[in-house]
Amino acid sequence: MAITDPQSPGLPVGVAVEDWTGDALFHEYTRAANPVGRTTSLVPVEQFPASLHRDAPTGVVPLDLSGPLAIDPGPATSPALLASFATVRAGENLTTAPIATSELYVVVAGAGTTETDAGEVVGWGQGDVLVLPGGCRSTHRATADATLYWVTDEPLLRHLGVGPTERRFRPTRWAADRSAAELARVAAEPAAERRNRVSVLLGGAEQDQTLTATHVLWAMVGLLPVDAVQKAHRHQSVALDLILDCEPGCYTLVGPRLSSEGRIVDPVRVDWEPGGAFVTPPGWWHSHHNESGVEAHLLPVQDAGLHTYLRTLDIRFS
Repeated sequence: MAITDPQSPGLPVGVAVEDWTGDALFHEYTRAANPVGRTTSLVPVEQFPASLHRDAPTGVVPLDLSGPLAIDPGPATSPALLASFATVRAGENLTTAPIATSELYVVVAGAGTTETDAGEVVGWGQGDVLVLPGGCRSTHRATADATLYWVTDEPLLRHLGVGPTERRFRPTRWAADRSAAELARVAAEPAAERRNRVSVLLGGAEQDQTLTATHVLWAMVGLLPVDAVQKAHRHQSVALDLILDCEPGCYTLVGPRLSSEGRIVDPVRVDWEPGGAFVTPPGWWHSHHNESGVEAHLLPVQDAGLHTYLRTLDIRFS
């Protein structure tokens, strides 16, 4: 039978009592309830040029904003997501093994195969999109010089201090020709001209609630028609936008506020570049413009799967 301390009933004799109050802080509510922009860094509007991957050797170039975001340790493009350009030269291999629940690859150029540690093998070519579930160690082999736009939720898992414990969906590929056909079908519908966006969302069979590519990642193939002004909209997910193709004269206006006429106040202009990427901060209004005389296409990747599950996406249109 354990002997208890009469000064601390229920505590066995000889067991030290710790204080645990050294790290306890108290903040006045109105000064601390929304620290974003003060102690919590804003997500910046940032461009990443195609020169980061053009003529690059086999390897990975993270699109790293961890410094401005004050995120440590490890690279991050947003608080929850990391985007990278991955290059695989013809006849060479690249192995990836992120600590993530979701990986999404867009084939910007080239062709090849991906083999997972489970023995699954898929072929891919330019314009294809594929996702891999958590815990995959994969080998990517190129049959022609390949550039991949690679997005994972590694920063989110680092912040939570966790790793993937199970695979939440099956590896999936959206073929470029099928995506193009679906986008053409949507663009030809009579209501297309009245819609804010002419786009198709890439959905996974197991994401029947969120209708997204994975339970965390959202991806869209979008058309920016000639002379289009796609009016401003906003959402609480970050957008990591990849430009698939365009001519000079395509751009996005981004800003935190709208005027009473529905225009973005003092916007930042982001000029599009084929094979380049840029970040649209969560909650900021953005509109797309095409003054080039040629159709253009973009593919945003967002953490909107997670936000939709949390019921916090809050997408709005001007």
